[in-house]
Amino acid sequence: MCLCGVPLALAAAALMVAQTPKPTGRQMIDKTLAALGGDRFAQMQTRLTTGRVYGFFHDQISGRELVKSYVRYLPASSPKNLAIEDRQLLGKKQDYSNLFTPTAAWDITFRGARPFSDEDWQRYVRTTRNDVLYILRCRMQEPGMQFEYIGSDVYVSRHVEIVDIIDSSDQVVRVYLDHNTMLPMHETYTWFDETTREHNDAAVDYDKYRDSGGGVMWPFVVERHRNGYKVFQMFADSVQIDQPSPEGIFDLPAGTPVLKPVQ
Repeated sequence: MCLCGVPLALAAAALMVAQTPKPTGRQMIDKTLAALGGDRFAQMQTRLTTGRVYGFFHDQISGRELVKSYVRYLPASSPKNLAIEDRQLLGKKQDYSNLFTPTAAWDITFRGARPFSDEDWQRYVRTTRNDVLYILRCRMQEPGMQFEYIGSDVYVSRHVEIVDIIDSSDQVVRVYLDHNTMLPMHETYTWFDETTREHNDAAVDYDKYRDSGGGVMWPFVVERHRNGYKVFQMFADSVQIDQPSPEGIFDLPAGTPVLKPVQ
């Protein structure tokens, strides 16, 4: 058997690999947008999620609630304001809730509406702005947004494509995309606490994607970590896209007393 042509064949194969252009970060993100539902995802106006949420402290459950969350997406008015409203009805009777607007949030009970503390509000803003699904729906046209393809890797035994999303303030969200579906499955980012003067690590896992209406894919399981500890889990029973929301659901109930925020 003559093997004299094998080195040439190997060299030709290596040359073909070398000549294959490396995908750009934007190309990878465009594939992800298409996998999430394309224009349907990009133009969705509302989202209704029902399920269970769990809070954790040092990986131990510190609270659990039934939740019915009404979300409305808004035009992106400025990079400083959120482009989303969210009313979370909590408990079996849904007799208390959280209301999040682009500029403030309240904890609403029969006693009245108590504004979130500055710390809790900043945590909500940080978590929302760095959520890859929020970025892809609300921040794609933000000035200075960049997408850098890092490469392929393996994460929890799955082949992933890694992309860094970098905004105009140099905040970096590293996103791990499932190679087969191109759906986001993991993200990481860091943030600096001005009070403690410490850097913090955040990570989010997304799983169990399902078609939630008109081809929009949404994760039914979300898990958040901070500095290596699990802090939040959500298990959705249903997610519905672009369903009508109850009148006034994103407003404080008429006549609700506004209480002093907890210091």
